[in-house]
Amino acid sequence: MKKSGVLIALSSANRAFEFRNPLQKRVKYQGKYVDIKLREDPDGFSYIVWKNKKYMLDVIEKNQNRYTIMINGVWYSFTVETPFSFKRRKRLDKEGNSSARVAIEAPMPGKIIEILVEEGADVKEGEPILILEAMKMQNEIASHVKGTVRSVSVKKNDTVMKDDVLMDIQIS
Repeated sequence: MKKSGVLIALSSANRAFEFRNPLQKRVKYQGKYVDIKLREDPDGFSYIVWKNKKYMLDVIEKNQNRYTIMINGVWYSFTVETPFSFKRRKRLDKEGNSSARVAIEAPMPGKIIEILVEEGADVKEGEPILILEAMKMQNEIASHVKGTVRSVSVKKNDTVMKDDVLMDIQIS
């Protein structure tokens, strides 16, 4: 059955969140549809209202179907896929070469506070690999794949820019 107007947002950890046209203001979260409100105040600031709470929203970057947004000071990167491209991506991930390497990139500029894994370490999908300080907030950067750390490109106290390579992980 084709779902008209359905899109899929993929987090950096490849978790899928289904949603319809954002103007309909309904998002499917954990299997249930929830109502959200998109608002803009007179000063031009955007925010989301969900469960009667306001969350400041800023689109930091948009590149094709990849977005980086900031909600209440926390940065999120995700892609938006159609159901067809999502199925294709899942199939390619399953059929992909098991010896493929993935570069873990900095989602934002900042300073490396702590490196939590070393070369040769096995990591799980979603496991924290380092702490990156950005805008005086410490952010856990997690691996979005399961594999073995092949190289660490940064060291403690390094300053990195968005999309700088932090580590290479060989997918297992």
